[in-house]
Amino acid sequence: MDMVSNSSSIGAIFEEAVRNLTEGNNIAVAFSGGLDSGLVAALTKKYARSVTLYTVGYGESYDVRMAKQMSEDLGMDWEYIPITEDNIMENLREAISITGTTSPLTLSFEMPPFYVCKNCKEELVIGGQGSDEIFAGYSKYVGLKDTELIQMMYEDLDKLTTVVLAHETKVAEHFGKNILYPFLDQNLVTALKGLDIEELRPKDQEARKVLLKDIAAEMGYPFIADKKKKAAQYGSGTMDVIHKICKSKGMTYSELVADIYKNIFS
Repeated sequence: MDMVSNSSSIGAIFEEAVRNLTEGNNIAVAFSGGLDSGLVAALTKKYARSVTLYTVGYGESYDVRMAKQMSEDLGMDWEYIPITEDNIMENLREAISITGTTSPLTLSFEMPPFYVCKNCKEELVIGGQGSDEIFAGYSKYVGLKDTELIQMMYEDLDKLTTVVLAHETKVAEHFGKNILYPFLDQNLVTALKGLDIEELRPKDQEARKVLLKDIAAEMGYPFIADKKKKAAQYGSGTMDVIHKICKSKGMTYSELVADIYKNIFS
């Protein structure tokens, strides 16, 4: 099976996953304006009863600028949820209190979905979680040998479906929401595992998730396929705010998280 037929068949499986999750429902999209959430948003628009895109960010952060532009390209309703120096500490404390999570990294990249669950009006929230794990999107995958790449992708997917989703589930339940994961659809995951690893391998930093980019382009969304994405904690500006607070307190981020956890649970 060649790359073109692969992108068509994988794309059809992914679209069916989105359709099954969203058809006839009112959906909130955790929207960064990148490839993953952009394609999810475009497909959700085709099947949901109503859709609102929610972007979390600090000021004019990268995600905010990209998401605003893409929402206009898609012709979809868009709402901006601001991260500020005033609300980040309150929300960080609340996230730790709800989940018991002590990993600074997990807390940082999970702050945008936390804000979405807390602020969106819809009960169902969909996003791009899982795309990097199944389409080999992480920078660290570049240059790995076959066995190393496959092993690391499996390990990352396992961590996502255990540690990260456990955190997100607690947050969602606390706010009366349900998070939908089209990239973790079993048919999609199985189909991708059946491909030759060469079709997923990122040749360089610019070629990451090339198969998903091909899918977006084939579906008629070249402006989504061309989008570059930063990690959530950086694209949203979350870490910029946290570093400012840590500097003012004379603490490292790890020390800040440990201090919050201690004050909540001791």
